[in-house]
Amino acid sequence: MSATNGWGPVERDQSVGGTAAGDGTPLKLGGTVYAKGLGTNSPSDVLVYLAGQCSKFTATVGVDNGDPGTVTFSVLLDGKVLTTTPVLNGKSAPATIDVPVTGGQVLDLSVGDGGDGNGNDHGDWANPVLTCG
Repeated sequence: MSATNGWGPVERDQSVGGTAAGDGTPLKLGGTVYAKGLGTNSPSDVLVYLAGQCSKFTATVGVDNGDPGTVTFSVLLDGKVLTTTPVLNGKSAPATIDVPVTGGQVLDLSVGDGGDGNGNDHGDWANPVLTCG
């Protein structure tokens, strides 16, 4: 539906680079490179219309490539918070998100500032999967 980002555009299958689309690097969390996902910079929101057709959302999340930023990841469904990670930084282990979204209309993937401003707050949603049927 829409995407807002704290620096440059939300990137598909790469991290956030500068302010232009497509100028990022491969998504990398905890030393692992991911081919698929979304690269964001806090504060960001990616809204996905589910039309009540999906049952689960999963992803691996973290701060890209050891960057010095701090972020939180939240998943909201129809405006209700389903989960929020603790504050993560570039040295944190990636976190796993696995939440039910059965019957929901709008999924909001939100990355928030960890409390130190949004510089280097490169939050990656790696291998995001929506189970729909």
